[in-house]
Amino acid sequence: METFNPEINRTNSLNFCVIVPTYNNHKTLARVLDSVLEYTTNVIVVNDGSTDSTTEILKNYSNLTQIHHPKNAGKGTALQNGFKKALELNYDFAITIDSDGQHFASDIPSFINELNVNGEVLLIGSRNMTQENVPKKSSFGNKFSNFWFWFETGIKLEDTQSGYRSYPLQKISKNYFTNKFEFEIEVIVRAAWKGIAVKNIPVQVLYDPSERVSHFRPFKDFTRISILNTILVAIAIFYIIPRDFFLRLKKKGIKKFVLENILHNEDSIAKKSFSIALGTFIGIAPFWGFQTIIVLFLAVFFKLNKLIAFAFSNVSFPVFIPFIIYGSLKMGSYFVRTGKPLLLNSSMSLADVQNNIAQYLIGSFVLATIMSITFGLFGYFLLTVFSTFRSKK
Repeated sequence: METFNPEINRTNSLNFCVIVPTYNNHKTLARVLDSVLEYTTNVIVVNDGSTDSTTEILKNYSNLTQIHHPKNAGKGTALQNGFKKALELNYDFAITIDSDGQHFASDIPSFINELNVNGEVLLIGSRNMTQENVPKKSSFGNKFSNFWFWFETGIKLEDTQSGYRSYPLQKISKNYFTNKFEFEIEVIVRAAWKGIAVKNIPVQVLYDPSERVSHFRPFKDFTRISILNTILVAIAIFYIIPRDFFLRLKKKGIKKFVLENILHNEDSIAKKSFSIALGTFIGIAPFWGFQTIIVLFLAVFFKLNKLIAFAFSNVSFPVFIPFIIYGSLKMGSYFVRTGKPLLLNSSMSLADVQNNIAQYLIGSFVLATIMSITFGLFGYFLLTVFSTFRSKK
């Protein structure tokens, strides 16, 4: 006889299901399903080609929606097929729970309550990775994943690898690169890029070495994850970050953008000033074609403000390029001692610049240094004045 948690009964307005992907977890599958059924009968089980007694176990749950893959296709494929079925059944949200017994169905109300409060967010259960029996490779892998997720999206999370999640089905992307473990990274990055809020909520976790079966293959899967992160970083640097920057700038206007993203940013004045200086230096220095990736890498490495640094690296906007080249050549003419320095006049051509590349390169680094110091100090002065003025209001 099924018993329902009264806390869930008060959330009947939320149209959700629970998706349970499973592969050779016969020891824990029945216990997981029974615990989920205490909260809802809206369950979709995806048997991803199990070769153990999973199929026999699932015959006892004929009332549940089941998907059976003829052979193992990967967790990503299992989840995507679960999402498709959930959409066919007109569910708005899907909570995914692993079948290895590490998650507690008693945390389902936490997801429901959070969704009722915040609406269409993507929630990831945050596990206590410091507790007993948590494998060191899992703790390291989580930190590794957290860092790259932050780099790719600007969002800091405590846990990006937990399979205990809730997805807003109508909002998340429908097409993906990956179909195995790395799918769970790609799906949250793409969600963040689409403007979906991605948040952690605390959940319980149990790591029982006698029952838990991990299908993670350290070399193959870590290699796939690394390749995926390389692709996502490239997309973030060359498309997402510039796109978001110019969309914000267009939407807010320069004045409002400066007020909200620079003046009212919580970073210290010194960090903002160094970010301005870094962006200005990279924007003027002769790193054509690589300025975005260099400024973002250095901003992350030195823990500076990525948005401010990127904004000021656009000092090399096409309109300003002739002035930057002119200034670089002028500076370089004071340092080039051999040969005939290029004279700056109306007859100067691109071929002249190429023939005097040493003059240009030296001059551009000198100009970049001078301008970065100037912009940084001026930014520090203005930010200090603004901060003092605001504190007196």
